[in-house]
Amino acid sequence: MTDIKREIERKYESDAGVLPDLTGADGVAAVLDRGVAELDAVYYDTADERLAAAGITLRRRTGGSDAGWHLKFPVAPGVRDEIHAPLSDTVPAALAALVRSRVRRQELLPLVRIRTRRTLRHLVDADGTLLAEAAVDEVRAERPAGGGRTARWTEIEVELADGGDPALLDKVEKRLRKAGVRRSPSSSKLARALAATAGPDRRPGPPEEQTPVTAGDHVLACLRAQRDALVALDPAVRRGVPDSVHRMRVAARRLRSVLRTYREVLDRSATDPLREELRRLGGELGLERDQEVLDERLTAGLDALPDALVTGPVRDRLRTWSRTRRSALRGRAVAALDSRRHLELLDALDALLADPPLRPAAAKRPAKVMTRAVRKQCAKLSALLEQALALPPGPERDLALHEARKQAKAVRYTAEAAVPALGAPAAGLVRTLKALQDLLGRHQDGVMARRALRELADQAHAEGENAFTYGVLHGREEQRAAEYEAKLPGLWEAAVAGHADSRPV
Repeated sequence: MTDIKREIERKYESDAGVLPDLTGADGVAAVLDRGVAELDAVYYDTADERLAAAGITLRRRTGGSDAGWHLKFPVAPGVRDEIHAPLSDTVPAALAALVRSRVRRQELLPLVRIRTRRTLRHLVDADGTLLAEAAVDEVRAERPAGGGRTARWTEIEVELADGGDPALLDKVEKRLRKAGVRRSPSSSKLARALAATAGPDRRPGPPEEQTPVTAGDHVLACLRAQRDALVALDPAVRRGVPDSVHRMRVAARRLRSVLRTYREVLDRSATDPLREELRRLGGELGLERDQEVLDERLTAGLDALPDALVTGPVRDRLRTWSRTRRSALRGRAVAALDSRRHLELLDALDALLADPPLRPAAAKRPAKVMTRAVRKQCAKLSALLEQALALPPGPERDLALHEARKQAKAVRYTAEAAVPALGAPAAGLVRTLKALQDLLGRHQDGVMARRALRELADQAHAEGENAFTYGVLHGREEQRAAEYEAKLPGLWEAAVAGHADSRPV
């Protein structure tokens, strides 16, 4: 990949097929003629149009100033991330990897050829700075297979310049509407070409989602949303988009929790193997993220110390230790996504949703079934917290609180799945559980920090360095742990008091 660009554009239709005068629209001082370009693009997809169904386009284009391969992911209406790769005869491996979660084992085929005669204009301000590009495109689309069906149309496209103010597009659109130009109903040339050249045997689109009614409907809706998140986040993880690994791990955890806690709805003999694969995926995704969190905590702790308490090359040792560990972990997430097991997991989730192993309770109304599941998980959390806090401070209590933290996540995800059915009581419980989970998470981060500080102190001592600072940081972490533990009973008791009498939760 050579370039990634955020594309913000709007498409329009006009019976006249010409660009109205846009001079004076919100700072547009001049409209400059940039000539005519002949563009020839072939769009690739699976035979069942999986990329198009997700609003993703993959094309090989010649002509114009940016010939090459272009892969576009939808971000919001009229906004897409466009990834460029150099011109080649076959789909570049880097782009193929970014659509792997959609394509799976299917072949990418040339689906539609679109040739465009583009008349380009630059909208510039008084200083000559580019504000936007406006183009009148005369389009001819053709299906290479299936009888060579064709379609022709003319459209106007206005694309914001890099770093431009999106408000400009509103002003330009107002001017276009006054001239009789209307917004195009198609989100892209490909979408319009596919619709216009479809044959009588065209596959129907995905069925419209129905409003959940039964307990089974609600559970499956939650599973479907998290399956979609796993698939949609795959390209972001591969591109290293901030927070994408964490979000994918959360989606895997939510899937695991729903499959585990709603056993009354789904047959566990079919779901337990999926839970194990999701656990493995979450583990692979979390390693580098956990190290990142640990690095941030140790660095922040060191920054908070007075200079008089920092002895020896502590920062250098911490930096080297972190770099070594992260280097060993780098690439684990992408390797997991590239594995055969991951494709099998996605296929298994699709199969589960297509033909769910529903139990009799799935046909019941959700209030009773989902309330029972939430309360059961809450009872487990209460027991774990009581057992943990009854232990003296030390490794056993730390481990017990970590188990309580994992259960808090499970209860939260169970309650989240129930919110559409149970409403405000479940939503309130989710908020309380998030606060509890965050507190337990900070406690566990401290446990890991103390473990790392002991390791660093041993290394420093072996190298003849002063280990005093590591001891100071360790002591501060112990103090913070005690403060966290002191807050736990009150936080959970407040949650129980606030929701024990709530209906239905």
